[in-house]
Amino acid sequence: MAELETFRRETRDWLLKNAPPDIVGLPANDLEGNWGGRRATYAVPGMKTWLLRMAERGWTAPSWPKEYGGGGLAPGEAKVLSQEMTRLRLPPPLIGFGLTMIGPTLLQYGNEEQKREHLGRICRGEIRWCQGYSEPGAGSDLASLQTKAVRDGDDFIVTGTKIWTSYADKADWIFALVRTDPAAKKQDGITFLLIDMLTPGISVRPILLISGKSPFCETHFESVRVPVRNVVHKINAGWTVAKSLLGHERSMIADAFGGAGAGQRTARLSALASLARERLGDARGQIADPVLRDRIALEDMDTRAFGFTVQRAKDGAKAGHRPGPESSIFKVYATELNMRRRELMVQTLGPSGIGWEGPGFTESDLETTREWLRSRGNSIEGGTSEVQLNIIAKRVLGLPD
Repeated sequence: MAELETFRRETRDWLLKNAPPDIVGLPANDLEGNWGGRRATYAVPGMKTWLLRMAERGWTAPSWPKEYGGGGLAPGEAKVLSQEMTRLRLPPPLIGFGLTMIGPTLLQYGNEEQKREHLGRICRGEIRWCQGYSEPGAGSDLASLQTKAVRDGDDFIVTGTKIWTSYADKADWIFALVRTDPAAKKQDGITFLLIDMLTPGISVRPILLISGKSPFCETHFESVRVPVRNVVHKINAGWTVAKSLLGHERSMIADAFGGAGAGQRTARLSALASLARERLGDARGQIADPVLRDRIALEDMDTRAFGFTVQRAKDGAKAGHRPGPESSIFKVYATELNMRRRELMVQTLGPSGIGWEGPGFTESDLETTREWLRSRGNSIEGGTSEVQLNIIAKRVLGLPD
């Protein structure tokens, strides 16, 4: 404990000396912040400095091995670092699917060459990744995917379409599932491939949602040549890798909606309560509607409780425990929590919460409306709630098929 307290003091001192002032208070979760990549832009200049300083120390991926660009911190030290950053209101220097999904997967399944090639670049924020799983005819039933990869010497020739590819229009590389053996059982003929998005034959088309914007894209592969050395694990054994990565993805979604950012969201809920008092309060400054008061209080308690639960799972992951079926529980609850939260915010704003454009609405009001509309997709992305409930029933509760 004494060593950990020494580490805490040293960490706090270093953060205070090295964190640029303009980054304090910026969003702090796995979906908001600096994604890095070849085309990275920095609305806040200090974020680039923050990334460079933290990457040099290995603290963009504090618990990854030092030989791959990480910090090599023990689980207790990584938790202390996270706590001190939260206390000082410092955002992660880097976020993205490289850190939360493909990086942990490569640490588990990648060969040494792949680890050396990709993990350091992920830690330094040089490459931004996207995920090529879902297809127009293979969403919930992912194993039915039809994007094919035909062996041609030292390469695969990849042809097909992926859909709902988040941030594909901004990504540098994609990790994708492809069918390499059409004759095998559908789970057995799948391979996990790493593909450079600059490879000829790849095209990307953004997809707009009801909210008026979207991170989603349609990604087309037309005879794209990919080296066989980019296969992760083994040819025709990609389903094993895919399931492991999905555990990391669902944990990431849960963390973004209720984990690391829970403190910030609680602060926003407190601000929401103040707004409700201002717009809907009675003469004493209290929220006049008792049902709304109860809903705001319940949302606050649920957010805090879920944040603690996710933190326990994160501590377990830092101690070496891999995500299991509990990640499906986290994903379902996190998305339901976020949808309830967004609906509550719109309700609290009253008529100001149903605007789309034009005079009479603040920018904040309009953003609240659009985020509420966007949240309706939470129960679909990252694995539909129905599929997650089936996983929970079978693998957690042990119910029969």
